[in-house]
Amino acid sequence: MTRAEQILSFYAHLSIDVSMLPPKVDVLNPYQNPSPEMDEVLHEFYHKYYSDYKSRGLILGINPGRFGAGITGIPFTDSYRLKEFCGIDFPTDTRETSSVFVYDVIQAFGGAHEFYHKWFIGATSPLGFIRQNEKGNWVNYNYYDDPKLEKAVRPFIISKLKQQSEICGNPKKCIVFGTGKNYKYLQKLNNEIELFDEILPLEHPRYIMQYKLKSKGEYVTKFLEALS
Repeated sequence: MTRAEQILSFYAHLSIDVSMLPPKVDVLNPYQNPSPEMDEVLHEFYHKYYSDYKSRGLILGINPGRFGAGITGIPFTDSYRLKEFCGIDFPTDTRETSSVFVYDVIQAFGGAHEFYHKWFIGATSPLGFIRQNEKGNWVNYNYYDDPKLEKAVRPFIISKLKQQSEICGNPKKCIVFGTGKNYKYLQKLNNEIELFDEILPLEHPRYIMQYKLKSKGEYVTKFLEALS
């Protein structure tokens, strides 16, 4: 199987038993019964950049957000950047803060073809979560935001980490977006399952865009150094 076929199969078979989740928490699974438009975009994107047998470096985010991968199915890629930098149309117009920084890095790296031929962006939990707040609204919820949620999804996370590593050719090093809880969780988990020899943490793109925007250029340089 090509990397594209492996990736598409991986996403098509993602599922989790929602009955195990804490109250008022639900799963965000954009890959379950996707719309024809999303299904077409997923196939176009991954066949465009991964129709080969080459190994890739692995980058792990936290879990899909509602306005990035939660809509397009592609990590850290909203519909605007999907069209602007990948040449792929998506019918719904979405803008996601983290995607802005990630594609600044991708452009500095040499563009989407150069980047995706060397790297695969996945997630510690490739399915996202949402929680119903006091006002009855559903909001993003990270896998580590609740000890009960973290415990419930641990077997799922371990299984999917191993699969994502296999998709990339079992690299011994991975890069993690998030120097806080996501990194600490992965470091602790990796000490048990010994999947990687090294985990390199980088600041989460959303953190940079929200709190370090004036220093964005410096962070782009830092990311390029790590990716090279």
